Amino acid sequence: MANIKTLAAFAGVLGSLLAVPTGLAAQAPAPVAANLANNPTYSDLVHLSDSAPLVIRAQIRRQTALKPERAPGLSAGFARLYVEAQTVALIAGKSSISASFAYLVDVPLDAKGKVPKLTKRDFILFARPVAGRPGEVQLVARAGQLAWTPELEARLRPILTDLYAAEVPPKITGVTEALAVPGTLTGESETQIFLATANRAPVSITVLRRPGQRPQWGVSWGEIIDSAAMPPARETLRWYRLACSLPAQLPSSANLSRDPAERRLAAGDYAFVREALGPCDRRITAE
Repeated sequence: MANIKTLAAFAGVLGSLLAVPTGLAAQAPAPVAANLANNPTYSDLVHLSDSAPLVIRAQIRRQTALKPERAPGLSAGFARLYVEAQTVALIAGKSSISASFAYLVDVPLDAKGKVPKLTKRDFILFARPVAGRPGEVQLVARAGQLAWTPELEARLRPILTDLYAAEVPPKITGVTEALAVPGTLTGESETQIFLATANRAPVSITVLRRPGQRPQWGVSWGEIIDSAAMPPARETLRWYRLACSLPAQLPSSANLSRDPAERRLAAGDYAFVREALGPCDRRITAE
């Protein structure tokens, strides 16, 4: 009898959530792509961490599959789960998290078309709190639920340390100005590229060309433009800010040079920097 009462009470809670547009049912999470959830790149982890006020290690205690008619926007081959989870650890957070909480997640069906069993398994959740609902969170992105492993947490912690540091590289929002200046010798030039940032902090790129030498470039993260600045190392937060934010080509409106040759030089130096940075390799997108 106790079990029947418990299930009835749970069904009533779930039904009330489905009936209220502002509840969990209204969150309509995007489906979790299996390959992303199992193999996130460095850029994926930074993107998720940077978007999430809460990074939680949680163990799923109970899951309930919603009927398709109660899961608007559900993709074919997926199930939407109402999940009750227990907090194992708050890995990082700008707010607190209760000992237990609920959320929605879309998961792919298995090879037999069945809903996978996630109970008693640990996951890392990239989430945000739900206003006015302390017992609920909302995943911030596709694949915002990743299967926990010691290796994944070990990869994640240095990223979170960088993001929560006292001085964090600003988010790049675009290119404001670029100017190429030829030197006195043939093949000598200097190009300055000034970037726009979310907090208006100054960031600039310098490309130096000298006769008989390979082009040199670096990034100055401050007011002072350092001609000896170095490029950021791959898979660091500074590298991510540039590789995953800079436009593919130098905007024509940002190229301040009037001479056609100097304009081509500025555009070529910008292309050189983009190629040196390499691809962002980010496959997870925010909701």
